[in-house]
Amino acid sequence: MADLLNDTEIDDALTRLTDWTRDGDSLVRTVESTTFLDAIELVRSVAREAESADHHPDIDIRWKKVTYRLSTHSSGGITGKDVLLAGAIDRLAR
Repeated sequence: MADLLNDTEIDDALTRLTDWTRDGDSLVRTVESTTFLDAIELVRSVAREAESADHHPDIDIRWKKVTYRLSTHSSGGITGKDVLLAGAIDRLAR
């Protein structure tokens, strides 16, 4: 089980993850793509990254907008795994 980050560590991570916000025990980001197919391709890329990290986000697809919600459910909140996957999503979304 991964260790939970404290509020200071989460705030520090959010200074680097500028497109992300904290919503309770989760990190959240919505990405708007140019087309629906672009949004789905991004989801596919994120899914491959998540599978290789064995850490899977909650994903909500609404046409061209996709919301990613990261939380380490087995730990009950935000861990370093979430911060790493958020960074990977940022790289893929560029």
